[in-house]
Amino acid sequence: MRTNVTGQPGELELRPLSARSVVLSLLLGTHPPELPVKELVRGVEPFGVGGSTVRAALSRMVAGGDLRRTDTVYRLSDRLLERQRRQDDAVHPRTRAWSGDWEMVVITATGRGPAERADLRARLTALRLAELREGVWLRPTNLRRTLPDDLDQVAERCTARPDRPADELAGTLWPLDTWSATGRALLDRAARAARPADRFTVFAAVVRHLLADPVLPAELLPADWPGAALRTAYADYRRELNA
Repeated sequence: MRTNVTGQPGELELRPLSARSVVLSLLLGTHPPELPVKELVRGVEPFGVGGSTVRAALSRMVAGGDLRRTDTVYRLSDRLLERQRRQDDAVHPRTRAWSGDWEMVVITATGRGPAERADLRARLTALRLAELREGVWLRPTNLRRTLPDDLDQVAERCTARPDRPADELAGTLWPLDTWSATGRALLDRAARAARPADRFTVFAAVVRHLLADPVLPAELLPADWPGAALRTAYADYRRELNA
């Protein structure tokens, strides 16, 4: 059962530009994630978003729980701080040499409703685990991170070394060719994008794509894997935005 599916090979998910998406992108890429309203208004100008539009968007985002406001400074809410952490991990993954072992999480809890099951699946996917069969999740042990302690309430965790060849197993768990093709298409689109709004939409898609990168050991990846090139291109774009 494959997870982290990103669509057909080369398919690009370019979402329409909005005041909210620009504000969130600016704050998600800022550390600490807070900016005065004057800087936010100035930051969205290159994308054709007017001051009155962004101020209205800021008010809606505060009311909706996306942002917190202190005087004239806007900051990401606690909920979106977790999104920033996941984005940071996607752009700068923390890895280690791979020993050949795999993390395995086996779901043992029963009687959970559809919403609870969906939430758990989303959490495990965000941890870059993939589902081999219902309730059995695994990935190579090459990430520098620990699994949340509360998983012990619903699952057993262990280390395994499957008999199947590792590259074959990785190809079963993740749509690697599809991810790679879409990544190369994004790099091509980014190289051709000239207008600020076009570049913004492309690199927003790059970040979403990196969130679905399984961050596998190099020996399990197809040739010409574009992960590193996508991260370099995005880092260059962030420097461009900051400038």
